[in-house]
Amino acid sequence: MSNPLIRLFRSKIYTALVMLIILMCIGVLGYKFISGYEWIDAAYMTVITITTVGFAEVNPLDTASKIFTIFLILASVVIVGYAISIITEYILSRNNFEDIKQRKMQKRINSMTDHIIICGFGRNGKQAARKLLAYKRPFVIIERDKEIVERFQEDNIPFVYGNANEDETLLEAGIEKASTLISALPSDADNLFVVLSARQINKNLIIISRASEETSYNKLKLAGANNVILPDKIGGDHMASLVVIPDLVEFIDNLGIVGERNINVEEVKADQLYDTKQVKTIRELDLRKKTGCSVIGFKDEKGEYIVNPEADTKLVSGSKIVVLGRPEQIQRLNSEYNIG
Repeated sequence: MSNPLIRLFRSKIYTALVMLIILMCIGVLGYKFISGYEWIDAAYMTVITITTVGFAEVNPLDTASKIFTIFLILASVVIVGYAISIITEYILSRNNFEDIKQRKMQKRINSMTDHIIICGFGRNGKQAARKLLAYKRPFVIIERDKEIVERFQEDNIPFVYGNANEDETLLEAGIEKASTLISALPSDADNLFVVLSARQINKNLIIISRASEETSYNKLKLAGANNVILPDKIGGDHMASLVVIPDLVEFIDNLGIVGERNINVEEVKADQLYDTKQVKTIRELDLRKKTGCSVIGFKDEKGEYIVNPEADTKLVSGSKIVVLGRPEQIQRLNSEYNIG
């Protein structure tokens, strides 16, 4: 629900609660000093009067007490009725808004193409989403924990509430038009099932799966995963590397995304840089002079990588380059060639 609407309803609810508390205090004090009841009897009389449940009085009421009770009943009808109407309106409006919000979100997901689907919004899922946000790549998250969905959906992150193991949920996330699926569920068995289902629905999908056990690696690859990541293994290797080659690891860590806009490495398709009908080399493109970025990697149209390619390497259609630069140089590259 939008913030102004929430504040409006909350202010009305707080007003209703304050009025009920004041009414309760007036009732207790009235029965205490007008009718001479004890505090507990005064509270009892106030409650049965306000709620109109119809129990008998503690003691017979005199004229003054009857007049006070009449005014208390009339006031309680108005105030309690107001409080009930506000609470009911809030519940109904919230439910209606959730339906509208969900339909709007589904419409947004349906319009996506070549997006990424993240299954599970745990530690690995959040890290993947954070990096995709930094690169401004469209993605959808599938999460079965309603509390997590409600907590993070306010950040305008597209969520599909459901079980990623079910084909219907994957279809809601637009798997037929997606380019990549990241399965970051905590259970290897669940990841295996997701990979099998996703590969069956979309044969061209790039699937990246998380695995907890090394024994699950081959199973996930056989099920159709293009890449399988073992976070614990990577973490152990990283810690060992900090002992053996600490400065190099620290440098590599800084090549990624340090903040929202601090991108130091970018992968660019040759087709985005120029018209590949007239093939150019890395030297002829001269990205270093134009943007300040250096080419540190090359991937040919067959998918083979070359580290630190020669200047005479031809940038044919379907090939890619990996460039290194400071954040402002990467931004200059993206602006110069309308990348992203």
